[in-house]
Amino acid sequence: MSLDEKFIPVRNGFYEIVSSFFQKIAGLFRYPDNLGMPTIYDIPNDLYSRSKFLDSLPRHKTFWPPIQRPETWFEMIFGPSPKVEAVPRYIYESKEEGFYNFYIENYRNIYFLPDWLSEFIQVRLHICLDITVLETIREVLFVGLMVYSQIVILRIALSWFIYINPYTFPWCYLAAAVDWTEDVLQGIVPAILGVNITGSVFLGILGVIADSLNHLVFTMPFLPSEGEETKLLINEQMKDVLVFHYLPILWYRYPVPNEIREFWYKERPDILNYMQKAYKDLDIQFLPDNIIQKTLPLISTSFAIPESLIDSSIPTELFSTNSLSQNEYLQPFLELIHFLSSFRY
Repeated sequence: MSLDEKFIPVRNGFYEIVSSFFQKIAGLFRYPDNLGMPTIYDIPNDLYSRSKFLDSLPRHKTFWPPIQRPETWFEMIFGPSPKVEAVPRYIYESKEEGFYNFYIENYRNIYFLPDWLSEFIQVRLHICLDITVLETIREVLFVGLMVYSQIVILRIALSWFIYINPYTFPWCYLAAAVDWTEDVLQGIVPAILGVNITGSVFLGILGVIADSLNHLVFTMPFLPSEGEETKLLINEQMKDVLVFHYLPILWYRYPVPNEIREFWYKERPDILNYMQKAYKDLDIQFLPDNIIQKTLPLISTSFAIPESLIDSSIPTELFSTNSLSQNEYLQPFLELIHFLSSFRY
């Protein structure tokens, strides 16, 4: 018999003593009737199914530097320039859904602007269909963060060369651009084995922020909350997508931007006709302001509705109370129009 086998009875006896000791203590708390606190709380079925759906979505992956051959002398010497790998928007038109529909692939790590911020940008800053300005701002921020991260890397590498004084010319400019981060994070990030890792932590924060710009999706002219989750067959594969279609809610809450209405009237009458036929019951003004201002004097001098209003060149949905009420000086003409329209045969 080995020495380990001789201690087996001793081990079992110790286990029984400890087990009975804990059972007696638990008996004071009504064990086994009282099972204690549950280890896992009950999760609602809808919340659980939602979390499972989000976990099943793929991730939007980005790679930098990209795997590509250099195309210019600058890229050959200094490497490829940083570029945003945004989530692509696929725009499509249909007779049922309209002309400004688009969809994006649904990922678990994509981000959207808050509804209130998207509404402010579209209504107050008049950035609706053309989002070139927003994409340029994102590109500039991304490139700026990547360039600044390279400056942080150079500053960290410079600190390892003890024979270089970083506070002399020209290194002092480099230190002034980066050392302020140590003043902010010095009391938060501890040193490891006497090594200051503040720069490395700050470098990771810059990387996370820059990578998040790749996953930011602009949904103009729709609000982010208008996206509908569905599945589409893309490249012979069923993929989860977010579809933004039909009439944007902001074009119902607020007047459609006048430059868009002028574009419809002058260059795309097919869009104008579709909007007037599809949403004629929503009381939305789709004609440009200059056409309305030219037509109102004609109506104010007549006791009957002119035939020009019935002509196909000027649709019958000309006078919408939702848009005309935005201008107080047009309100008397609006009341006159309603009064005269009651005499139509």
